[in-house]
Amino acid sequence: QRQLVESGGGSVQAGGSLRLSCAVSGLTFINRYMGWFRQAPGKDREGVASIYTGEDMTYYGDSVKGRFTISRDNTKNTLYLQMNNLNPDDTAVYSCAARNGGIWNGPLSPSSYFYWGQGTQVTVSS
Repeated sequence: QRQLVESGGGSVQAGGSLRLSCAVSGLTFINRYMGWFRQAPGKDREGVASIYTGEDMTYYGDSVKGRFTISRDNTKNTLYLQMNNLNPDDTAVYSCAARNGGIWNGPLSPSSYFYWGQGTQVTVSS
């Protein structure tokens, strides 16, 4: 059974940090695009960061460049998102996703991904 399970969300004050994890099971982790996405209430899902797990190719949304870092541990089939200098605009449900072929609209487009986790809430207070 294919599963993506996020953890590490929570509440933090502006300027703080969180690290999200996404444990992947039931599908090949290596040589696959993996991504982090977020959705705030009333807004569209937004691509935050993505990585090609076969190499160290990473991509970031403009709003998080320099603050967030995506990484992966291929031995643990786990994806990470280190989030630093958080601000209230980062408040959202964060989900990890895995590509499985099909339509390609770029590494930060939700439509490029097939498997999704349930998400974890991140709340940043001012």
